[in-house]
Amino acid sequence: MALLLGSPGVGKTLLSKRLQTCSAKGNDGMDVPLVTSATVGLNLIDVNIGRKQEVTITEVGGCMAPIWPKYYKETKRLMFVIDMSNRMQISASCIQLLGLLDSDQLQDAAFLLIFNKMDMPNAMNRCEFGAIVRLEEIIQNAVQKVTVVEVSAKEGRGLQDIIKWLQDT
Repeated sequence: MALLLGSPGVGKTLLSKRLQTCSAKGNDGMDVPLVTSATVGLNLIDVNIGRKQEVTITEVGGCMAPIWPKYYKETKRLMFVIDMSNRMQISASCIQLLGLLDSDQLQDAAFLLIFNKMDMPNAMNRCEFGAIVRLEEIIQNAVQKVTVVEVSAKEGRGLQDIIKWLQDT
């Protein structure tokens, strides 16, 4: 099982649905039109990661951040999504990320930091984001193994990197 978290509007639901329609063999599922709405509560999605393996992703709505810790128990994989096109939300997302990395319950979890909406013309690039929040220092000082991927859930770019991370963890 994997936990999928992030602020409201970062694209968690579209991302999880794209992963569900994406096979481990390279089909990004882009031929399936997807409609999403804000998640209030939970979404459980089974994702095929190949070799006849499935992973259940538990997406917890961004508006439920105050109660995210109720879902940390026994979490071994945590995916945290940041909307790289919403510069006003970057600092809030960074604070949430630091809180997750500091949680005693998540000390053994592998972290996947997902930079979403990289297809947007105003998206912050990884270098710019890293300079603002000192990303490399965060990763070096984290107890957990942190992996970073850049994706566009809308276009399906980067989905195979997420599936590979799910396979490897």
